[in-house]
Amino acid sequence: MRTRAASLALVAASSLLAGCAAQPAVADADRPSVITTTGIIADLARNVAGDRADVVSLVPEGGDPHSYEPSLRDVRSIVYADAAFSNYLMLEEQSLIKALDTNLRTGVPNVALAEDAVKYAADIIPLVEDVSLDTVWLGLRVRGAGEQYEATRSSDVILSATGAEGPGELIAYLTGSFGDIERYFDSSDGFDAASGFTDDSVTIPPDTHTHLSWAFTEPGYYTLDLQGKLQVASDQRPIPIATTTVTFAVGVDPYTAPGKEEATVLNAGHSDIALDLDEQAFRVIVDHEHGTADVHQEILDPDELVVEVPNKALHEIPGDPAYRFLGRPGEQVHQLAQAVLGKHVHGEIDPHLWQNVGNAMSYAEIIRDTLIEVDPAGAGEYRANTVAYLAELEALDAEVRDTISEVPRARRTLVTTHDAYGYLARAYDLDISGFVTSNPSIEPSLAERKRLTETIRNLHVPAVFLEPNLAARSSTLVEVAKEQGIAVCTIYGDAFSEDVTSYIEMMRFNARSVRDCLGGAGADAPPADEHEERQ
Repeated sequence: MRTRAASLALVAASSLLAGCAAQPAVADADRPSVITTTGIIADLARNVAGDRADVVSLVPEGGDPHSYEPSLRDVRSIVYADAAFSNYLMLEEQSLIKALDTNLRTGVPNVALAEDAVKYAADIIPLVEDVSLDTVWLGLRVRGAGEQYEATRSSDVILSATGAEGPGELIAYLTGSFGDIERYFDSSDGFDAASGFTDDSVTIPPDTHTHLSWAFTEPGYYTLDLQGKLQVASDQRPIPIATTTVTFAVGVDPYTAPGKEEATVLNAGHSDIALDLDEQAFRVIVDHEHGTADVHQEILDPDELVVEVPNKALHEIPGDPAYRFLGRPGEQVHQLAQAVLGKHVHGEIDPHLWQNVGNAMSYAEIIRDTLIEVDPAGAGEYRANTVAYLAELEALDAEVRDTISEVPRARRTLVTTHDAYGYLARAYDLDISGFVTSNPSIEPSLAERKRLTETIRNLHVPAVFLEPNLAARSSTLVEVAKEQGIAVCTIYGDAFSEDVTSYIEMMRFNARSVRDCLGGAGADAPPADEHEERQ
């Protein structure tokens, strides 16, 4: 299932529409048109704007901002907008950010709230991801922002597979939050140089990282040839940066790979095949403490490295037809799991700032100042709305803190499947013992299930938490919770639902869910069937 052609068509259509829309057709010139990328930001903006502006979210209710692709209808909304608010820090799908940057009219404010929030006293923390895997977690990364090439946040780095050798097929792919599959590299149908290797490419922004899964259909030694290019703008030719070859030892001795007898063997931790824009070379970055403030990284040369894919990475292909590209159901293939479920291109800063209500207050102030810039005549109304809303948020902040404080300190441990709650934990005195979701195309290993079970037992965790849109794809966490007789409770991260439709409702719900499911002072842990799929 290849989606890149559709994305390219959308970008082309977006650019064409932008060029034809010099004069926007606004239904009511007295009401500014405001667009946001997510429903959470839209709700904040509506509280600031009141009845004076129209606010529209591009990502629909329940949608995943990490993977949402803009439609032509979205592009039309962007063209006619008087102000645009995104979160960014790589939260949104890059094509959505590119649609904003390409189609907004000249002079229209295009505000990345998470990046501007620092000026308004927001609290910023590193993004921390769980690296407790039985095998290496191998992603792709771009190091450097490409400033010497005048790259921007809308620029693209294209990482392409140009060739592969081995006893079987090599396939690198990504599984989205809703089970959708996107194949990036696939040796089974060859590598087409004439097309610029379009069907075997990953496109991500500068200075970011992405997850993916690696599958090998037969044991043996494999090599994968990669090239990296930088496309500064859509109307410019990509600039060649570097090439490299990566060696994999699949189910065989990695220390006797032909010509690699002295090479370093990579077999654990969080690692990335990285294109370094500044050094114009590929590197492998081994991040032993990924996302922490005192990162211990090793920088390795791919030519002096062998990636081990051990026999414990041998898994049966599931019956789901979506994975038929790997082979027939029941057949075995070696796989390095992508670890975190869903499309998740990101940088080093956690983008989920709104889980701390204080940061949402900073967002509201930025929105106020931007709307005053766009509509000076409404300054008094925007200020009054913001004063009232900030008072509500200040009360909410105290309520969330007081509600969570009812949980005995020893029980304030979150086990979730999404690394979106660092700000919630830091602001309201919680601990996170995050379970990294296994690749849904393989059964989790006994060691992974044992680790999760021991975490729950050792910490006496009375409940685990799932987002509504991830519940169907988190069977392992649900199964282990049931085996341990503990609750499976709902928590909201990036999006609302039909039942929770505002930021205040979301934060209040999360605080109460944490209190009720982890057990308030003197309370017993809730039974599993009382809060399961609780909304």
